[in-house]
Amino acid sequence: MKGLVTKSTGSWYTVSAGGTSYECRIKGKFRTKDIKTTNPIAVGDWVEIEPEPEQETAVIIQLYDRKNYMIRKSVNLSKQAQIIAANLDQAYLVVTLASPPTSLGFIDRFLVTAEAYDIPAGILFNKLDLFSEEGLEILADYRSIYEHLGYPCFEISALKGINIDAIEASLTHKVTLISGHSGVGKSTLINRLIPEASLRTGKISDWSDKGKHTTTFAEMLPLIQGGYIIDTPGIQEFGVIDIEQQELSHFFPEMRALMNRCRFNNCRHINEPGCAVLGALEEGEIETSRYESYLSIYHGNDSRA
Repeated sequence: MKGLVTKSTGSWYTVSAGGTSYECRIKGKFRTKDIKTTNPIAVGDWVEIEPEPEQETAVIIQLYDRKNYMIRKSVNLSKQAQIIAANLDQAYLVVTLASPPTSLGFIDRFLVTAEAYDIPAGILFNKLDLFSEEGLEILADYRSIYEHLGYPCFEISALKGINIDAIEASLTHKVTLISGHSGVGKSTLINRLIPEASLRTGKISDWSDKGKHTTTFAEMLPLIQGGYIIDTPGIQEFGVIDIEQQELSHFFPEMRALMNRCRFNNCRHINEPGCAVLGALEEGEIETSRYESYLSIYHGNDSRA
């Protein structure tokens, strides 16, 4: 029986198949492109299940091909990869400039991964109700960087309901990943979009200015207007994985547009003569923060948020 994975708690998966939800275990080992992942099955996956006799449980016996997936590398000693969600129509990163702050480097790593796995992505700048005049100016600068590159950006307040209608329209009939640091307001946003979800929300830790984890597992939640939101635990670091150095610039749209103008076909865009990317950087046509993110990922630096 073919079914859709709607929830993952680590060792057990909820699979919707034939109008029934089954609690499922995995039979055997699954691998994705030879990447060792902490979770071989992810929310959004289509799987084949085999119900167990006289029980309300089933066994996952096959993973169907994914059209895409969002993956990150843990920045701890294990260096293992985690598939965040699969078979996405789009992904939104919820961003806050303070309490807790989201770095431009974190945003760029998320967007590069979305580009690499062919997932349309956008940015939700949350907590608009807390912005000072200076904060609004910084927000405008951030927004201009990413809108110029073609990424849709929304300024919202999940708490106050500001500009939520625009997001709702973009979610209809789509499977959308909502991701971001703990504490940026993902659960508050999803509660606003799906009141019956009643997700738990938490306060920001005073001593670290980091969010506390309130979502502890990944789950696919249906939208009343059609479509699904995939809610995931907060992510503190976002390590890029399975992207070769020579491919990296392909996933920066502003670099991709210039690559054919470099003198050398194998240009790394670091110190080569006749590099169109470096020329554009010097002319201010490429944002310094974006280029710094490119170098950081290229050299394999850890993605501390």
